Amino acid sequence: MNEKQPLTMKDIAAQLGVSVATVSRALKNSPNISKKRREMIQQYAREHDYYPNVIAEQLRHSRQKPSQVIGVILPEIVHFYFASILSGIEEEAKERGYRIMVAQSKESYDREVAICESFKKNKVCGIIVSQAKDTVQYDHFIKLVNGGIPLVFYDRICPALNANRVVVDDYQGAYKAVSYMIETGCRRVAFYGSNMNMEISKNRFNGYKDALYHHGLKPEEELIRQCDTREAAEELTPSLLRMKNRPDGFFAINDETAIGIMYTAKRMGMKVPDEVAVCGFTDSERAISCDPMLTTVKQNGQEVGAQAVDVLINLVEGNLPMDRAEKRMVRTQLVVRGTTR
Repeated sequence: MNEKQPLTMKDIAAQLGVSVATVSRALKNSPNISKKRREMIQQYAREHDYYPNVIAEQLRHSRQKPSQVIGVILPEIVHFYFASILSGIEEEAKERGYRIMVAQSKESYDREVAICESFKKNKVCGIIVSQAKDTVQYDHFIKLVNGGIPLVFYDRICPALNANRVVVDDYQGAYKAVSYMIETGCRRVAFYGSNMNMEISKNRFNGYKDALYHHGLKPEEELIRQCDTREAAEELTPSLLRMKNRPDGFFAINDETAIGIMYTAKRMGMKVPDEVAVCGFTDSERAISCDPMLTTVKQNGQEVGAQAVDVLINLVEGNLPMDRAEKRMVRTQLVVRGTTR
C-alpha cells in the first residue's frame, strides 16, 4: 500500500518553482513578496491540505513550551491489555512532567474522528492511539500529521501512514505459541482471529500459518475463523468440535476468546488439554483465574505504553525528527500453563 506523506513547504516550493523561503513568507502573509504570488502559494497549500507544523515552530522560535498534555485514544478501557498500556502511559508521562487526556473510541470510526477533532481543539501536544476495529479511512489521522500534531500508534497501526509506532512482536508471539502446540502433540490447530484489515490480525495469522508450514502441516480453511470475543467463541466452537476430523488445538487472538473456547470444550465433555489444547494472547488477569489456567502470549502492555510516551515526548521536544517514523517493537513471551500439554 502506498503511504501518504504529509505535504511540506519543500514540496510546495518544488511544485511551484519557488524557494522554500518564498513559500514560508507567503504562508505567513509577508508583504515582502507580491500579492499575486502570496495568493498563488496560499491557494495551493489550501487545495493540498497543507498545515504548518505549529509545534515545531513553537520550539524553534519561542521560549514558550508547547502544551504538556498528551491525548490518548483507547479502543476500550475495560480490556485488560489496553488498561495495562494506559497504566504504562500514565506512569511514564507523569515521570516526564506531562499529563494525559484519555478517551475511548468504543471501536467506532465516527467516535474516533470526533475524539481527534476534540484533542486538536484542546491543543494537546500529541496523540497516542490504537485505531478502532472498523476504521478503514484515515483522513483524520493524515490531517493531524499535516497539522503538525505528532501521532504515535500502538497495538493497531494505521496502514495509510508511515507512522510512529510501538507494537509487540505479534508474528513471533503467534509463531512460538503454535509451534509449541504442534511440538506437544497437536496436528489440527484452529485459528480464531480478528478482521484482517488490522495489522495485528495479519501478523498473528502469518505467525500461525508459518508455524504450521515449518512443522510440515498446512493451514485448512475450515479451521480459520474470524472470532475475537468470548461470546462469539462460545457460539462458533461447538460446530468445529462436532466435525468428524475436529481440531485438537485452538490458537486465539486474545485471552477472552481462548477462555470461551476452553469452557465450551469442557461443557461438551472434552478434557482440556488432553483432547483439546487452547492458547490465548495477552496474559490478562483472567488467564490465571480460569480452570485450568490459560497458556497465553504475554504482551507486556506497561512497556508498550511507556515506550509510546517516550517516542511522543521525544518528537514534541525535538529529539526525534518529525519527518521520519520511529518504529519500536516490544518482545512477547509464551507463558505455558494448564491448557496446553
